[in-house]
Amino acid sequence: MRIVFALVVAAAAYYFYRQRQPRHSGSTTNASDAVDNIHVPHGAGADEHLDAGVQETFPASDPVSVSAKGETAWERQQREKPG
Repeated sequence: MRIVFALVVAAAAYYFYRQRQPRHSGSTTNASDAVDNIHVPHGAGADEHLDAGVQETFPASDPVSVSAKGETAWERQQREKPG
């Protein structure tokens, strides 16, 4: 019976210990998610490429990463499709 009581006390102590710890939720935005989810449709105009370049730029102090005509992720996926 003493072992059960000791386990209950230890579990309660651990619970209250964890409650006192500061919660580190981190940033509300995940930079890798923002960069991974950038899609430029095939045949997009300059404005769409500029918007994608702004989204790729992280942090905001970096210059916009728009370059010469390149291959978008969608175009690469289409090229690599088997068949």
